Amino acid sequence: MKILLTERQIYSRVRELADEIQSSLPRQDVFVVGILTGCLMFLADLVRHLDTPMRIGFVVAQSYHGTATTAGNLEYNVKSLPDVAGKHVLLVDDIFDSGQTLARIADEIAACQPASVRSAVLLEKDVQRATDFFPDLVGFRIPAEFVVGYGLDFDGRYRNLPYIAALDAGDEYSLPTAKGDVTP
Repeated sequence: MKILLTERQIYSRVRELADEIQSSLPRQDVFVVGILTGCLMFLADLVRHLDTPMRIGFVVAQSYHGTATTAGNLEYNVKSLPDVAGKHVLLVDDIFDSGQTLARIADEIAACQPASVRSAVLLEKDVQRATDFFPDLVGFRIPAEFVVGYGLDFDGRYRNLPYIAALDAGDEYSLPTAKGDVTP
């Protein structure tokens, strides 16, 4: 694997995103909605830097099944979401590639009549989109490679890596030789 983003780069950019979000959020109760499971690390680090009253909820979504490295059928369940009507919603996802996951969940949330919906993604992949929807905030733009680490996985593995790496064919169960740098 080739490390694309180190732990230090991720940490710095997440703090910057939090500052951007903080300046645009109302100083009232915000509902942060994470798209599981890939957003877990990003969401946890992001909300620690937000100084506003908030609630956190999750939607489970999956479009990569098993060992697939290209998106398949999107499966999701927004029924577990608490009521977001009249609330300001921040939708958080790990990666924006085809766009179908974020677009469809944003539509579902918008149908619940929130006061506002904004979206933040850690990564935007340089690929052709299946939608006209784009996130409001993007952490990093990356090449069209299959990536793992910092919450992103391959067949359930690598979510725990503190960096983001491109997974090469044949590298499914190996780690890069150089570790990501340590967060201060």
